[in-house]
Amino acid sequence: MIQRKAITYLQQWKERSDRKPLVLRGARQVGKTTLVKEFAKRYDVFLHLNIERKAEWNLFEQYDEINELIQAIFLQKKQTMNSGSVLLFIDEIQNSPKAVAILRYFYEEAGHIHVIAAGSLLETVMDVRKISFPVGRVEYLAIRPCSFLEFLNGINNDFDAELIENLNATSVHDRIMKLFNDYTLVGGMPAVISKYAENQNILSLKRIYDSLLQSYKDDIEKYTKNTPTIKIIREILETGWMSAGSIITFEKFGGTSFSSKEMSLAFQTIQKAMLLELVFPTSTTRMPLLPNRRQRPKLIWLDTGLVNFVADIQQEVFSVKDIQDVWRGRIAEHITAQELLTLSDSLLARRIFWKRDKQGSEAEVDFIYKYNSRAIPVEVKSGHNSKLKSLHLFMDESPHNFAVRVWSQPLSVDKVSTSTGKSFNLINLPFYYIGVIDKVLDKYASLLTDTPQSAATK
Repeated sequence: MIQRKAITYLQQWKERSDRKPLVLRGARQVGKTTLVKEFAKRYDVFLHLNIERKAEWNLFEQYDEINELIQAIFLQKKQTMNSGSVLLFIDEIQNSPKAVAILRYFYEEAGHIHVIAAGSLLETVMDVRKISFPVGRVEYLAIRPCSFLEFLNGINNDFDAELIENLNATSVHDRIMKLFNDYTLVGGMPAVISKYAENQNILSLKRIYDSLLQSYKDDIEKYTKNTPTIKIIREILETGWMSAGSIITFEKFGGTSFSSKEMSLAFQTIQKAMLLELVFPTSTTRMPLLPNRRQRPKLIWLDTGLVNFVADIQQEVFSVKDIQDVWRGRIAEHITAQELLTLSDSLLARRIFWKRDKQGSEAEVDFIYKYNSRAIPVEVKSGHNSKLKSLHLFMDESPHNFAVRVWSQPLSVDKVSTSTGKSFNLINLPFYYIGVIDKVLDKYASLLTDTPQSAATK
């Protein structure tokens, strides 16, 4: 059983006096149901309804009054109503608009029942069926593939996870980098990690990858009524993985004949299913970060392990010593993006990269990370500091003196100067510390200063 970070959030939710029914959002097979079953051990009574079952779907069709519904649920699950704590889990809730609507009454009239709901492709289904969750009466939690720290727990290596969390991993850097490379290869899907933990045989994972991919195709087609869009979605789910980590163009994407509008709509549908994210650029170096949706986006899928499998580069990832040498650095950038997203449990969390707003300039920084109301540039690149030209251009315009370079070497900090003479601190962050980037930045916070006017504008 993988111990998920989300358990901490759920415990805090359980203890809040202003608790609302909680809706878990995430792609299929990211571990939502398993997470709730583990969390349910903290309750006296656990009521698990799966709305795909006819008898449990019928409960919401038959009862409109909340107290009658609660009694019927207890009877259906052969449980006695008592004064103990109760967790009601409504799984696959997208199959019952009435179940969605009645969540508000659990909040308003039955707060003693703790309610968690989950389902597949919720946003897509709600769009198709024209239903929505009661505004202001529910809250949301994003569940994503496992982080590297959760991967370590899944393969029974809490010792190294603790070293990372305490920023004490430098002495065993090579060992933990090897483990991170394994994580990059396998990915963060819980079922894949659990199988890998048995014998650490990558070949034994093929059946699980195939099953995941087929379920995604079946789900999206099931809930997408627009036939032309289904055809494009099929194409993206077949070939789009090969563009992972790349800046894409919608028009004739992947060599197809589809228009920009058609392809954009299909991508947005898959994004609603939380299978990918279209990461847009910003041209600003300070908060707030405003994405420019008229620019071309970067394509990031939900899981790097799936990318490796579909793109048929598992052998390359397995054999390489430095993941930055794989696929022209795209896999290293992709796993960095995946780790950065695990830092937030908000549905609103979005990754963003920087593109210089100057005609003829191709300067780009891989990601921008928000830290203490500052926009911190994050570049995934090895080599000498002088090669980080885009990072230097960002720092010339930045109102502070902090930058991060993600690489395969140990943690270090360099004092760097741009060609205009601005000095900044470059934190060289090993991949395995991405998941604790805030702790690393806190460690060096005494070096962080704001520069009211950048060197480039003096």
